Amino acid sequence: MKNKYFMDIVINKEKLSDNSFVFVAHCTSLGIASQGKDVDEAMKNIKEAIELYLEEQPEKYSELASHELPLFSVIEVTKNAKIAHSVG
Repeated sequence: MKNKYFMDIVINKEKLSDNSFVFVAHCTSLGIASQGKDVDEAMKNIKEAIELYLEEQPEKYSELASHELPLFSVIEVTKNAKIAHSVG
């Protein structure tokens, strides 16, 4: 049975200099990125990039969690927010 590895992938929609958009997929577990014209293409491309990366550097498997799903959270930040308290 093959080991399964789970990686954190974050996808951001980014505007290019010609005002078109691209979806950039970042693998935070390995520090690599790829892109696509839509989310599906970005996911396909990052999966391929990860597979090629790990093929060239198989020792990186030891840095990956094999049975734990990554945790993910979103926070809201308000512009011009006041600091509730300071430390010092």
